Amino acid sequence: MIPPQEASARRREIEDKLKQEEETLSFIRDSLEKSDQLTKNMVSILSSFESRLMKLENSIIPVHKQTENLQRLQENVEKTLSCLDHVISYYHVASDTEKIIREGPTGRLEEYLGSMAKIQKAVEYFQDNSPDSPELNKVKLLFERGKESLESEFRSLMTWHSKVVSPVLILDLISGEDELEVQEDVPLEHLPEGVLQDVIRISRWLVEYGRNQDFMNVYYQIRSSQLDRSIKGLKEHFRKSSSSSGVPYSPAIPNKRKDTPTKKPVKRPGTIRKAQNLLKQYSQHGLDGKKGGSNLIPLEGRDDMLDVETDAYIHCVSAFVKLAQSEYQLLTDVIPEHHQKKTFDSLIQDALDGLMLEGENIVSAARKAIVRHDFSAVLTVFPILRHLKQTKPEFDQVLQGTAASTKNKLPSLITSMETVGAKALEDFADNIKNDPDKEYNMPKDGTVHELTSNAILFLQQLLDFQETAGAMLASQETSSSATSYSSEFSKRLLSTYICKVLGNLQLNLLSKSKVYEDPALSAIFLHNNYNYILKALEKSELIQLVAVTQKTAERSYREHIEQQIQTYQRSWLKVTDYITEKNLPVFQPGVKLRDKERQMIKERFKGFNDGLEELCKIQKAWAIPDTEQRDKIRQAQKNIVKETYGAFLHRYGSIPFTKNPEKYIKYRVEQVGDMIDRLFDTSA
Repeated sequence: MIPPQEASARRREIEDKLKQEEETLSFIRDSLEKSDQLTKNMVSILSSFESRLMKLENSIIPVHKQTENLQRLQENVEKTLSCLDHVISYYHVASDTEKIIREGPTGRLEEYLGSMAKIQKAVEYFQDNSPDSPELNKVKLLFERGKESLESEFRSLMTWHSKVVSPVLILDLISGEDELEVQEDVPLEHLPEGVLQDVIRISRWLVEYGRNQDFMNVYYQIRSSQLDRSIKGLKEHFRKSSSSSGVPYSPAIPNKRKDTPTKKPVKRPGTIRKAQNLLKQYSQHGLDGKKGGSNLIPLEGRDDMLDVETDAYIHCVSAFVKLAQSEYQLLTDVIPEHHQKKTFDSLIQDALDGLMLEGENIVSAARKAIVRHDFSAVLTVFPILRHLKQTKPEFDQVLQGTAASTKNKLPSLITSMETVGAKALEDFADNIKNDPDKEYNMPKDGTVHELTSNAILFLQQLLDFQETAGAMLASQETSSSATSYSSEFSKRLLSTYICKVLGNLQLNLLSKSKVYEDPALSAIFLHNNYNYILKALEKSELIQLVAVTQKTAERSYREHIEQQIQTYQRSWLKVTDYITEKNLPVFQPGVKLRDKERQMIKERFKGFNDGLEELCKIQKAWAIPDTEQRDKIRQAQKNIVKETYGAFLHRYGSIPFTKNPEKYIKYRVEQVGDMIDRLFDTSA
């Protein structure tokens, strides 16, 4: 049972809590009432705001719609006015631009093209909107007149400002390829920069708006003429320079002033002149040949002319490549891309045809020269053909995209030159073999025949053009290997050809030597010619070229030379046979000679003296140009004769075989040697 005090305390505690809860409940009830009141007030406010907004909307929306309509109407009015102004402007285009069009585009191209743009728009407007309007015809006529003026301006700019490239500038452009040091490219200004820009703008307008391609014909005709004249000017420069100074010159430094150039000689190809200089070198070493009747000898004046023509043509070929490259670069700025190749093809035709025609004339002249057996003239084909082959890759690159007929012109010329060159080589070899000069104009002194010197001269030329000559020979081969011949194959062909020429020359010389009645003179003649050939081979690369197919050629010539020396020496046997011991009387010292023995000794002395005098007189007029060989032959013969005569004189000189010994013993041994030392010397 809970004690009374504790129960009373518990009751009080519960009563206190109940009182607190009642107070809390009362506070919550008051708060809810306030919240309800606030909610009612807010609902009332919102209802009032909604009512006001609805009233505002009902009043504003009609105003807004009316304003929007007014704005649209205003815009339509403005657009209409603008369109009217635009349309009206088309009716004024003719009057506004007529003066400008009439005065032309010269000096004010920008303004002129602007006027043409206005006229074109007017034409388009009237065509679309009023095709029957008289204004259309008016602006059309104005447009056509303007287009014609632009075409005329294009022609005028191209005509007056296109300049021929000077020969000096072309030579600098060409010679720059050969310099080892890197030099700046020589600029070629075909048109002044300002003029070029005007030309480009006019061409683009004519293509885009003028629907006109005639200006392309104008362009290629004018530029074609300048290209052709530039190349012809270079050729004329060579002719004038050669006639005045002998060598055309060109400024060495491109940035020098044009009126005070530093001059340098243009590189010239090795033509006839080089072989002649080599021949002169041989003559200084005692290998000079005397003139005979062969028709192979070149005329120096004619060779100078051939050199000039050859050099000029070679430089014109190089000039064409460089100038054509420059023309194509210029053309790409002026002519539309899809017309560039065709226009370029037309542009280069005159200059290219001129070069090809001149090349064919060279071929034709070479054919005529072959008929005349004038092979020195044919030699002009070699440097030209070599240059054409070297230039062909650049040619092909320049002509890329042109017509097949244009591309085939150079290969056709090369083929013609190879054919005529091969024909010349073949005929030259046959001419060497069959040269008919046997009895007339043979060198009386037995020196080198002109046929020999000219044959060597011709072969020397081939050294400068080994690949070219080898390719000529290979081009005529019908075997399958010739279709893709290598440099080694062509070198062997050339070696075989040179050996053939030398073999033909040797056969002809043997035939010619038989013209001489004296076998000794015949031997001297062959000796001189063989020695000349050998020395010429040794002093050049010919010996190496011959050795490709005939390794024993040098030894063979030495054997031939020695054989002829021995043949010559036999001519002295009729002199020395008189004084040899055979058939001479044998006597005892102190024993008186019989008349028969004395007579025999007299005859021996007389026969020796007469034979010595006769041979020395005859052989003094003979010639051995090679000093070394001349001294060698003299010394060998002097040793033989002096030894034989010395022994004979020692044995019989003191014998009393005559009362007049000075009549028979006319010469001392030293005198005999001196007489032999004067052999082969017409000045002695």
